[in-house]
This record gives sequence, C-alpha cells and structure tokens, in this order.
Amino acid sequence: MAAFTSPIFYFLLASLVASVTAPIIIIILRRVKAGQEILKYVEMHKGKSGTPTMGGFIFIIPVIAIVPIFMRASTPALMICFFASLGFAFLGFWDDFIKIRGKDNQGLRAYQKIIGQALIALVVSVLFYLLNPEGRMVIPFANVVWEFGLFAPPLVFVAIIATTNSVNLTDGIDGLAGGVTFAFLAIIVILISFVSGILSFPESAELMQLAAIVGGGIIGFLLFNSNKAKVFMGDTGSLFLGSMVATIAIFSYMMLFILVIGVMFVLSAVTVIIQVGYFKVTKGKLVFLMTPFHHHLEHKGWGEARIVALYTTVTLLVGGFVVLTFLW
Repeated sequence: MAAFTSPIFYFLLASLVASVTAPIIIIILRRVKAGQEILKYVEMHKGKSGTPTMGGFIFIIPVIAIVPIFMRASTPALMICFFASLGFAFLGFWDDFIKIRGKDNQGLRAYQKIIGQALIALVVSVLFYLLNPEGRMVIPFANVVWEFGLFAPPLVFVAIIATTNSVNLTDGIDGLAGGVTFAFLAIIVILISFVSGILSFPESAELMQLAAIVGGGIIGFLLFNSNKAKVFMGDTGSLFLGSMVATIAIFSYMMLFILVIGVMFVLSAVTVIIQVGYFKVTKGKLVFLMTPFHHHLEHKGWGEARIVALYTTVTLLVGGFVVLTFLW
C-alpha cells in the first residue's frame, strides 16, 4: 500500500468510488423518502422540494473506504481530521434526520448544534496544542511562521466552528458548496507542498492525500448535484466538508489561509451577520435582498450556474494569487 502515495491516485480512486456509489445512494434516499423540504421564503427553489437530501454520503463513503485501507500508517493529524469530520457528519445527519422525520426544515435547535460543534472543536483544539505546543502557523502573503503559543487553541476552536457553519451557509444552490470546496482543497494541496518547505512536518503527504480523496469524492457528487440537482448534500455533507476544510488547513499550519482562500465562505457568513445585525438595529430594514449573498444574487436575476461559476472562479483566482506569493 505504501506505493500509493500520489494525491492524483487518491483523487481518481475517490472519484471512481463516489461516481459508482452515488446512483445507489440516491435510490436508497428516495426509497426511504429522505426528501428536502424547502424553506417557504426561498420561493425560487420551491420546485426542488422533495429532492433527496443527505447526499453527502456520496463523498463521505470514499473517505471512510479509502483512508483505513490505503493509509494504515496514519499520522495523528490525519486521524484527527478524519474522526472530527465524521463527528460533524454525524451531527449533520442527526439534523437532517429530524428535518425529514418532521417534514420541515427546522432540524436540531440552535443550542443543540452549537453544543455538538463546540465539543468536537474543543477536542480538536486540545489535540492541536498537544501536537503543536508552540502554536506554529504560517502567515498568509508574508509566508513566515509565527508561534501563537497558548493563543492557538482558542483560535483553532473558533476557526472550526466558524468554518463549518460558513460552508453550511454556502450550501444554498446546486453545486455551490461542492464547487467552492473542491477549488479550496485543490489550492490547499498545492500550498501544502510549499508550506512543508518552510515548516517541515511529517503529516504533509497524508494531508495532501486526504484533501485529494475529499476532492475526488466531491467530483463524483457534483455529477448528480449540478443544476438541476438529483440530490442535495444536506447538513450531513456540508458540516463534513466544513470540518475537512478547517482541520486540513489547521494541521497543515495554514489556519489563517482559510480567511483568504475561503473568501466566498467568509462572504456567506459575513452577509448573514450584517443582515441580521442591521435588521435588529433598524427594526426591520435590510441590506441585502436575501442572505447568504448567493440568494441576493438570485433575487437580482442571476442563474445558479452563473453564481457557482463566480464563486468557484473567485476562489481559484485568490488561491492562485496566494500560490504566486510563494514563488515570488
């Protein structure tokens, strides 16, 4: 198994597994009537009501299948990313299950979600400190290493919760969260090779491979999620992807790069915060037609494919610029 070290191998293998299992998963979801209820105020999506959700299993299964078989000599960092993301996937599955059973879009209560997320984030932040007590992180654009020490665990804690929820908010139209996450992971794979030259760490190869597996799984998923979607990833998938984005970046010493390469995830979260805050302060006025921002664009007449193209392109362009800073 040690011969299989190329991220390209893992990407292709995961793409194959996801593409083959996706039709089976969709059939199962339809038979158990795991249909997504569309929020009443998202009028432009009312025709999608009943589309199977929990399709995140399409890219989760390749990770579960490939990591234990091909990556047995795993580093602690890889295992933390693996199990933390499965923990978030379980939390999302629980949320999706409640929505399906109740035939509404409420799911878990807000405090239940945040408690579950906080517990996982707390464990990861403690483990990060044990593996990296100096709190070393690479600073974007300057590409130098800073040591955050005891400030690192709280930053990791916040980063995990913020990232998972930001990816979840970005999951609002066909192919959006999947496309942006794929672009993010593609850039991260490239950056890990540069960062490992600045800050040598033994986990670099396996974290690149894990990112490639998740990326390959996303490609298989997007074959059935692009407009018009045959399946949605649900919170099962979006929380899993958010955790993968966060933990892979964190244990690659690139936590701060999430704010840069994940600019479209940040946009989703920031527009919601601005909208809610302004609404409360002005007692009913709005800044955007609807949030997250991709729904504002929809109300402006943008088609879903155009929005996905915009978000993905911006992610790749920003990521490409970050890559160039390592070459200058």
